[in-house]
Order: sequence, then C-alpha cells, then structure tokens
Amino acid sequence: MAMRKVAVVGAGMTKFVRRAQETGKELAWHASRMALESCEMTLDDIEAVCLGTAPDSFDGVHMKAEYLSDGAGAWGKPFMRSYVGGGTGVFTPIQGWYHVASGLFDAVLVVCEEKMSSYYPHGQAAFMTIFDHTTERPLKPNLLWIFAMEMNRYMHTYGISKKDIAQVAVKNKRNAADHPCALLGDPEITVEDVLNSEVLAWPVNRLDVSPVSDGAVALVLAAEHVAKRITDKPVWIQGVGWNLDTAYWTNRELAYPRYVEYAARMAYEMAGIKEPRKEIHIVEPYDPFDYKECHHLEGLLLADRGQAPQLLADGVTLRDGAMPVCPSGGLLGVGNPIAAAGLMKVAELYWQLRGEAGARQVPGQPKRGLAQAWGDLMQVGTVIILGTNP
Repeated sequence: MAMRKVAVVGAGMTKFVRRAQETGKELAWHASRMALESCEMTLDDIEAVCLGTAPDSFDGVHMKAEYLSDGAGAWGKPFMRSYVGGGTGVFTPIQGWYHVASGLFDAVLVVCEEKMSSYYPHGQAAFMTIFDHTTERPLKPNLLWIFAMEMNRYMHTYGISKKDIAQVAVKNKRNAADHPCALLGDPEITVEDVLNSEVLAWPVNRLDVSPVSDGAVALVLAAEHVAKRITDKPVWIQGVGWNLDTAYWTNRELAYPRYVEYAARMAYEMAGIKEPRKEIHIVEPYDPFDYKECHHLEGLLLADRGQAPQLLADGVTLRDGAMPVCPSGGLLGVGNPIAAAGLMKVAELYWQLRGEAGARQVPGQPKRGLAQAWGDLMQVGTVIILGTNP
C-alpha cells in the first residue's frame, strides 16, 4: 500500500521559561489546547497521540509518559512515547507522520514537553549513566565539556575563531527578540558580549549555550482528505530521515556530524530533493550551542565543511538572507526545553510556510523548510522537511 500524504494543520507553543508552578502535564495541556484551537479541532477529532519527553529519571517522575498522557490529550486513545535525546523534537513528529501515512489514523496529535528546571541534581546523575562505565565514567565527564571538546575540534580543524562562532549566538538571540515565547531574545547583544561572558569549559562561554527552560509544543497532523477539509493552507511533510551513529564519541571525527548527513540524505531522497542548497528556503537546525548551528548546516549539506560561519558573515543565513537559518531565534534565543525545543523548530516552519510568523516572518514566499535535531551522546540525527506542496 502506498504511503498517504500527511500535513501539519495546527500548532501550539507555550512560552519557554523556568516554571515553578505549572507541572509538565499542565504544559502539555496548554500546548495541545492551543494546537487544536488553531485549526478548530477538538480532542474528539484526534485518534492517537505521539509524545516526546525526557527519561523518567531526569524529572524524578515514575512512568513519566503515562503521567503526561492525559495532559497531552491521550485519555482513552492509542498513545506512543519516544525519546532520542535532543533529537526527540523532530523524531516525535516523524512517529506521528508514520501513524497517519500508514493509514492507521487520520488525525494525530504530536506533543513534546520538558521541564528542565526540575532536572537538577538528579538529571546530571542520570546523564552520567550514558557514558561507558569503564573507559569514560572514571573521568567524571559531563556533557558541557564534551561539547567543548567537539567545538574545539571543529574550530581547530577548519581554522575557525571563537568570534566567527559567536556571531551565531548574536544572530539567534536578536531573532528571538521577535518571538513571543522566547526566553532570551536580545536585540542589542554583540559579539563582544558573547566573548566576554563567563567561560564554562573552554572554548564554551555562557552565551554560547542555550538557557535552561521549561515548555511544551504541539502539532496536529492529518491525512490529506482531512487536512483539505480543515484548512486551505496545509503544510505537507515531504521527507523524513534519521540516523544513529556509535555512542563511542571518542571513536568519531568530531569535526563533522556524519549522522546528520545520513539523516539528511534519507529525507532529501524521500522529498525528491537533488540540490538542497537551492531547494531548501528556510532552515531550523538544532542550536543548543552556537557552534552546533554551523556544524549541523554542514552535515545537512547546506554548507561546505568549515564554511558555515562564512555564510553568516556574508549575510546568507540572516532572516532576510538568501537562506534564513533559525529565524525563530533557535534554542539560543527562545530556550531549550529539550524535546519541546526540537518540535518548536517544526512549528516554526509551519508558521513561516503559512506566512503566519509575525515579526519573525522571512521575506518572500518560502515554499520549503527543513528542521533538524540532534542528541543523545552526539550521535542522533533527525530531519524533517515541510513544504507548501504535497
């Protein structure tokens, strides 16, 4: 049986901030309600729910998916939870796409929620378990200094300076000043501000890193016959891709993300894209660190190796450039509630391709966009391509 065409027909997003009062269940409810209201649907129209969220140990909540399920609208409905680290926010809508494209369901709600403010201290202890018990844990590693090693390797391999990379943080935080849900939008930030911020683990400064925040995002996915009944501006899922590299990060060349390239090639093939640099009009790569936006643009084959910072210097990736990158403000500006942050990027493409991104709207009429997320121990690549044509 041929796969059915699937469209995004609604989206909702909470503000990304630290929240002392709202529970993760409440955040999931807020995002789900907004997504359904945006397309004038109700839970009665939804046949299944796909949820993305971090492991139970991060929040200290047993059977976290089941705990979140009713808030995410899954009471009495088929329900699936997935998690692949930071790649979750793009992998979960891929799961939703499968549910609808397969013919199993006509309308699916995709929800990603995260309360990062509740991760500490048990979240850091949980992170330790992802490292090899013999060769890595005795060194007491943490994710920050591993990313610092990767950033250093990327800079050293291609002769890139910290100033080159800091421009990404400046661009994204300035873009986020126009996002109503953003945590750290700053229209006045400068490269010097980034370079002079606290050093966390050289070469990573505090403003090179996305902030801790809580939030949720939801999308409504529908089969073609339902989508055309709901809206005259459906945004179609044209291609999906994912890849998992070895967890032994010491065995990999950290200067280039192969897993992102393999996931991108899978999505490009499905979408029929031969020349991605000409056929992708807007990009939302995963940017929890500013160097990762550059790293991922190269893995997505949208920039030559080591050349992504130059694209920004030339103005190509600015909101009004030839290939806008993170016009939303990305994780660096909007915030990084992990699973929700990836789905935020898919929601941003939905709003941009419909011309509904408000002050963030890129000029012209973008017809196709790509969202990408990355996670776990730097080895998960997830990619989704959305377009105005099926």
